[in-house]
Amino acid sequence: MNSSFLNSGFVNARRSERIAVVGGGMAGARFAERYHALGGTGTVTLYGAEARAPYNRVLLADVLTGRYDAEAIGLPTGPAELRTGCEVVGLDLAARSLRLADGTEEGWDELVLATGANPVLPPVRGLRRADGLGLRDGVHSLRTLADCARLAEDAAKAGRAVVVGGGVLGVSVARGLAALGVAVEIVHQGPHLIERQLDPGAAAALRDGLRRLGAEVYLGNRARALPGAGRVEGVELANGYVLGCDLVVLACGVRPRTALAHAAGLAVGTGVLVDDRLAASAPHTHAIGDCAEHRGTVHGLSAPAWDQADVLAARLSGTDPDARYTGSRPLARLSAGGLEYAAFGEVDETAEPGLEALRLTDATRGSYKKLVLRGDRLVGGILLGDLATVGALTGAYERDDPLLDHPLHLLTATP
Repeated sequence: MNSSFLNSGFVNARRSERIAVVGGGMAGARFAERYHALGGTGTVTLYGAEARAPYNRVLLADVLTGRYDAEAIGLPTGPAELRTGCEVVGLDLAARSLRLADGTEEGWDELVLATGANPVLPPVRGLRRADGLGLRDGVHSLRTLADCARLAEDAAKAGRAVVVGGGVLGVSVARGLAALGVAVEIVHQGPHLIERQLDPGAAAALRDGLRRLGAEVYLGNRARALPGAGRVEGVELANGYVLGCDLVVLACGVRPRTALAHAAGLAVGTGVLVDDRLAASAPHTHAIGDCAEHRGTVHGLSAPAWDQADVLAARLSGTDPDARYTGSRPLARLSAGGLEYAAFGEVDETAEPGLEALRLTDATRGSYKKLVLRGDRLVGGILLGDLATVGALTGAYERDDPLLDHPLHLLTATP
């Protein structure tokens, strides 16, 4: 990492009056809340492009089904000043100022970039309207509460939906649409669902669970085009087969929002490059969450974003000026609507020599449990259909302690 990272310097925020947080999402909200909880005395201002105060994006699929309303997923920000509907369009790092979309300029002493990520739109013909302004009628992505409201309104009138993408979001959306009574099909290019976090056995059990909810899955297939002149009428696959539908949801992953940082001259790879202090390549500038790239990794998950926010809050509040972020051990989890799973750590025992796997499956109950072990250490695991022991397992994983009992006990013990 270049020397400017190492020399960017810690400035105790107790001597700084203004901390500007660009992005009103989960990472920014967590930083603001923790900064004040730790006794930080600076003024924190969150600039969010959305009209709403920060909320938990992880729960959007549950808002779609009505399990939560929009207000229930709000996030605390402490006494930070919230500037909603204020998009930051420019940064002057030398002058320590930012420019809003309305032309207003605001100064700062410390800058925290928490700009998040944008949905990836696949290279599919017929995706956009004829005038090029936005997606076709009936085609949706899901990243904001506004997206969720539009999708819910469309779903209430839909007969059949196709979800393009079988990752965490795609499965969550498919489960949500099925709960609303919409017939759902998932088109996934990968060999099995959620391949970043599940192994083939767990993914097969998950696929069976989706089928029981009324959602079919097409693996190893790529969407090529969306037929129809007006509203979407179907999804054409690469093999020429057309899935008829009147609703399409794109769940093809996200890409870090780095345009603002790049235009300001910050070092950018896949995300905004940061060191262990979460300092970017200019003094008094930091990045956390989905937009940050640390040690070559952009996590794209809420737990690492909050870990990063906690570290930076400790540093800038003066509570722990030497705080460092060295990585996260996140837990991926879905639990609602008849489908639940948790996955953590290394889930592939073939990834390196010396790993072993212990599995328990129950086809009748649709459950699948797997532990990945290195000697007497737990290095990863998957639970699907039964999360009763997830607390004990993740605790053992995070502590990295030797297992005192036989590993089978961790899969069967009553919490």
